[in-house]
Amino acid sequence: MSYPQVGRKNILLGYLTLLVVIIGGLYIVKWDPYFHKALSAASSHSIGESIVSSKGATPPAPSLAAALDYAGTYFLAVWKALVLGLLVGSGVQALLPREWLTKALGKAGFGSTTMAAALAVPSMMCTCCAAPVTVGLRKCRASGGAAAAYLVANPMLNPATIVFMGFVLGWQWSALRIAVALILVFGVAFLADRLAPGETDVTRTPEVAGAESMEASEQGSPFVRWVKTLAKMSIVLLPEYAVVVLALGAARAFIFPYVDVTVGSSLLLAVWLAIGGTLFVIPTAAEIPIVQGSMSAGLGALGAGVLLTTLPAVSLPSLLMAKQGLPARVLLVVAVYVVLVGLLTGVIALAFGFS
Repeated sequence: MSYPQVGRKNILLGYLTLLVVIIGGLYIVKWDPYFHKALSAASSHSIGESIVSSKGATPPAPSLAAALDYAGTYFLAVWKALVLGLLVGSGVQALLPREWLTKALGKAGFGSTTMAAALAVPSMMCTCCAAPVTVGLRKCRASGGAAAAYLVANPMLNPATIVFMGFVLGWQWSALRIAVALILVFGVAFLADRLAPGETDVTRTPEVAGAESMEASEQGSPFVRWVKTLAKMSIVLLPEYAVVVLALGAARAFIFPYVDVTVGSSLLLAVWLAIGGTLFVIPTAAEIPIVQGSMSAGLGALGAGVLLTTLPAVSLPSLLMAKQGLPARVLLVVAVYVVLVGLLTGVIALAFGFS
């Protein structure tokens, strides 16, 4: 498609602006802080306290105070990344021609999945902060597999988390994380491509930014379009997200029951943790101190492996946010697949005697 000169200028301006936001934002929010955090982890073998129970042995009983306490701690940890995710997700829709992303990520298959996973590695987002970008990609005709791969690859292939894990828990856990992440990312992409083939599903998904985003890239100011898209996306995604985080914060005592050496290797506990870990929401890399504290209390390798996969991969809030771009049937299958791969991770860790 050819554009008039004014259209080409708008496209170039929008592309460069989005590139600056992505690179500058990631440096401020992710790359620089994580570099210093890695140095600290190397010397202290810790990246902080468990966000689930803090210094206590178990999470607090369900209450409004527990909900507010968790939500406050959680949003303090993720708000910068969430803002960046919203900016990038809306910017993808408003500032880039759809045919660019359709060409790169629009075809189902290994190529689009690999490209999406590669884009996810440097962004290092938690699954909730990656969800707005996932929605933006789907609105611009990315395949279901590419969008699902981007959503899951952000937390699972996060190189900083893998490094933290090696320093805190041991490098055998990092190696297992990489292997399991690849199984998870390419598996969810394979399933999503078969459940959401082609671009037809995109036009039927609930509108976040409006179907007109970049259909005629040369028309109007790209920055006005970006602001409108950002506002619509925020209004649709954020209220439900906040409510679910509050609910999960209140319910964490049920999701993470008391653990000691007498139940630390229980298969029933592992299944419970797999389901709870898939639904629960955490900031980037928070699974590491959660598992470190739980193993100190008596959790065995089976449960530890389960949590190290299910906690970061997806969450109930991220799945609800991603529903604006991916069909519910895809997200349900993704959640079930995460539970199964989490259990597989635990079985492998147990079989090889991880500790």
